Amino acid sequence: MSMKKNTANKITVFRMILVPVFLILAYTGKTMFAVAAFVVATASDFLDGYIARKYNQITVFGKFMDPLADKILVLSAMCYFIDIGCMPGWAVAIVLFREFAVSGLRLLAVQDHVVIAAAWSGKIKTGATMVAIIVMMTFRCQAHDIIGTAVIVLTTVYSGIEYFIKNRQVFSNS
Repeated sequence: MSMKKNTANKITVFRMILVPVFLILAYTGKTMFAVAAFVVATASDFLDGYIARKYNQITVFGKFMDPLADKILVLSAMCYFIDIGCMPGWAVAIVLFREFAVSGLRLLAVQDHVVIAAAWSGKIKTGATMVAIIVMMTFRCQAHDIIGTAVIVLTTVYSGIEYFIKNRQVFSNS
């Protein structure tokens, strides 16, 4: 897959580059700088999607890498939270399960030349997760972590169930 060098794709690549920057800052105790890097990465997610749609810069690379960049960013933050004791591993396992299950569903659909577009619940899940991570990073290991974890898990489970219910015909076609 070649990368068409447009603004939206460059922003997606920039978001991928911010992941190790975020982690280095977080693990070296520069929490507020890590939060700033995460906020910039989160904002870039919304910006690249807006630019891609507005200026017709939608590419195969972008369709693949944009959601992958989001998953890498979010899961990196969650792994950091496990390390510092702010999030239980089972919560991250649920997120991983949902991501692999939905990706598997999409792969099955592609075999039948069906594209499963991102559902609103998936977009809400992504936004809620990113906000929860920002709050959890800002108020490191406090009561907000229980609420943040609950928001992440509940929106993840809901959106995963919705994907499977709305796309159950994929299984009958396989």
